[in-house]
Amino acid sequence: MSIWNGDISLEMLNSINTGTLGEHFEIRFTECGPDFMKATMPVGPKTKQPFGLLHGGASAALAETIGSVASWCAVNRELFIGVGVEINANHIKAVTQGLVTAVCSPIKIGGKIHVWDIRISDESGELCCVSRFTCMIIPKKKG
Repeated sequence: MSIWNGDISLEMLNSINTGTLGEHFEIRFTECGPDFMKATMPVGPKTKQPFGLLHGGASAALAETIGSVASWCAVNRELFIGVGVEINANHIKAVTQGLVTAVCSPIKIGGKIHVWDIRISDESGELCCVSRFTCMIIPKKKG
């Protein structure tokens, strides 16, 4: 059974990144299963810190992007959006190149609060960041 509200397509998920930080960081949604979502982000000039490593803030941005979109997909998208209220990220392994992949799965999907587990791995599948993201569901502004 799917946790998503209505039909979800990768085209739809990637189109909502247009003109956002997600587009700037080249975040791409790559898979949407019944209870998880995956997205990738390249490790390069836009996402590295001055010492050549993947910036922790870029990892947090990837986690918050996928978590916010996951919350949006789990509610009535015509009436509600999800906004981040808390995020933590434990940076476990340095990444200097390639593509990282985030896998987002629910810890709790409530009426007003969603909590997501986001695990970011490098191209060899090694875990490089673990994040927990809390999203508040609010009414979509009209107009």
